[in-house]
Amino acid sequence: MRQAHRGWARLAILFLMVGLGTAAQAEVWKCKQRDGGVSFSDVPCPGAGEPVEQRRLQSNVADAPRLPPPENKPAASGPAQAPANDCPGDLELRNMETRANSTSLGDRERAFMQDEIRRVRQCRKGQGRYTAEDWALSRRAQEAQSSSNAEKERLRAEGMHSAADPMEGDRIVRQRESEALAARNLARMERRRVVQPPIVPPCPAKPGSGPVAPCR
Repeated sequence: MRQAHRGWARLAILFLMVGLGTAAQAEVWKCKQRDGGVSFSDVPCPGAGEPVEQRRLQSNVADAPRLPPPENKPAASGPAQAPANDCPGDLELRNMETRANSTSLGDRERAFMQDEIRRVRQCRKGQGRYTAEDWALSRRAQEAQSSSNAEKERLRAEGMHSAADPMEGDRIVRQRESEALAARNLARMERRRVVQPPIVPPCPAKPGSGPVAPCR
């Protein structure tokens, strides 16, 4: 019995070494005892016996599929898409056209209204970047064209358009320069204007008189 226990202990050690992936490849023998029992040994049996077929124990840890590391994609180099324009609708545009034709407006006020109509149409074609707050300021300027604050509100509206639409801003700058040049030329002409003295007709000549003198 002591030999059988020793054989089982050796067999357990051998299986443990195989399970741990060692390089030990010792054969295991199945031996028949005289009393009919069976024992296992790592040496050939002294009597009847046969080698036990060895089986390579596989690890019970499954290899998970390894995914490739995520690629560090570069950020999009293109410019961020700007939001769509917020532009006045058809009804508001028609009301603006009606006001621009009002006879109560002066030339400067009517020209401003026509400019606002053109800017609305440009906005609806995608030019510039306008918000609802921008057009709220434009409406205040339109309503002020019949008041004493007309010029001040026009300048505020034109400043808004210059910020929202650089192309329109360039046009506004050129228009202001042209108006300033025209004002300077007009002032220069006023300073150069010569006031002619009134023409006094001469008195009728008398026979035998001297030079004709103006009548008084």
